[in-house]
Amino acid sequence: MASYPELRLYIGGAWRKTAETIPVLNPADESVIGALPVAGRADLDDALEAADKGFRVWSRLSPRARGDIILRACAIMRERIDEIAHAITLEHGKPFRQAQAEVIRGCEFFEWDAAEGQRLYGRVVPSEAGIRYIVVRQPVGTVAAFSPWNFPMSQPARKIAGALASGCSIILKAAEETPAGAVHIARAFHDAGLPAGVFNLVFGRPAEISSYLIPKDQVRLVAFTGSTNVGRHLTEMAATAMTPVLMELGGHAPVIVCDDADAGRAGVLSAERKYRNAGQVCTSPTRFFVHESRFAAYTDAFVARAKATVTGDGFDPATEMGPVANDRRLTALQALVDDAVAKGARLLAGGHRIGNRGYFWAPTVLADVPYDARVMQEEPFGPLAVINPVRDLDEGIMRANDLPFGLAGYAFTHSAANVDRLVDQLEVGNLSINTLEASVAEVPFGGVKYSGYGREGGAEGLDHYTIIKNVSHRMAL
Repeated sequence: MASYPELRLYIGGAWRKTAETIPVLNPADESVIGALPVAGRADLDDALEAADKGFRVWSRLSPRARGDIILRACAIMRERIDEIAHAITLEHGKPFRQAQAEVIRGCEFFEWDAAEGQRLYGRVVPSEAGIRYIVVRQPVGTVAAFSPWNFPMSQPARKIAGALASGCSIILKAAEETPAGAVHIARAFHDAGLPAGVFNLVFGRPAEISSYLIPKDQVRLVAFTGSTNVGRHLTEMAATAMTPVLMELGGHAPVIVCDDADAGRAGVLSAERKYRNAGQVCTSPTRFFVHESRFAAYTDAFVARAKATVTGDGFDPATEMGPVANDRRLTALQALVDDAVAKGARLLAGGHRIGNRGYFWAPTVLADVPYDARVMQEEPFGPLAVINPVRDLDEGIMRANDLPFGLAGYAFTHSAANVDRLVDQLEVGNLSINTLEASVAEVPFGGVKYSGYGREGGAEGLDHYTIIKNVSHRMAL
């Protein structure tokens, strides 16, 4: 099996070391598996210069030529799927099969956007004789992108794909905890013949890198996925420089289970999705509002599936859920559980760390949680579910909309009338009914309220990476 990759910055088409490094840990056993290079200001200046030069080359290539290189890199990543997945499991802890699925998902983002980049059409506006009004879409320029640790390959892929397919260059600051996915993407594009400077990869202290890059004149778009608090801070910095942003921020996803749902089946499906990626997903279903007539059956099914979830090392084929990212997540989860129980919630499963080596947390279920408990207001970002009864759909929608977040929402119902109300009234950017899949490459993805601004994926996914230019052309004076 492949070893963990040597970590380097990738700037101007070349790999480079740095004097300072940060250890990368395996969350399953807390061992050191790599040394992460820390970019200094000179490295960032080089990346800005390289990206500017790369943009001038890349933006002038035809969309088909750009797409060919993207697809060539994607084919390389598919060939290396096991090598990439192995590195992801080492640094993140997720089961190897889920890591393989993440590589495929990342490739699907590249493949969709490579094709969509060839459909960035403008238009000719009807006008009087002798004049033409033409609307064209052009790449915005250099993108400063920041990706999170929870999906080491597919999250960087989404931003790189959008930027490159639109004709932009990009400087990506990938996550320090899980850098290997982005390194493998850079390797694939290097081997596919991407012009130097089009894609640059840096690592380091997030606050230092963002505060240095975002105000620079060369940066024409800031794309970020992460917490709402950090996203708001980056948006404020970008606003000072009049730089547009693309923000995919936190959620606290509600699930509404209506009185006509198959409670047992819905409970099993909900638990399986809740503990995917150890619940460390911005769209993870977390607040479950179940019609009181289905509450007992749904909760019993959910708890049974939670207790049956196999937790362990990601390389064990039987493992369904790996560790959480770090010891800070363990502390945060324990605090949320303790607060909820102290306020009267029922702890039906889990609620504790597993063992004393590795960051394993037991799949946890809380029921009848008071609405002033912290977990009802704060996204747990871990394997913690809250199940509360509601009287009817009105109460379910009210509770779902009660928070300032609105990324993903889910519902189980077979009533067309219920679906109509959910579509109209649930305040989320992504609504899934009788399924817990929130995002695929061919549909737009993003949030409302505090959950972000803009969309990634689908036909709308390249909008933020382009500018719209109007051309008025009179044929003769």
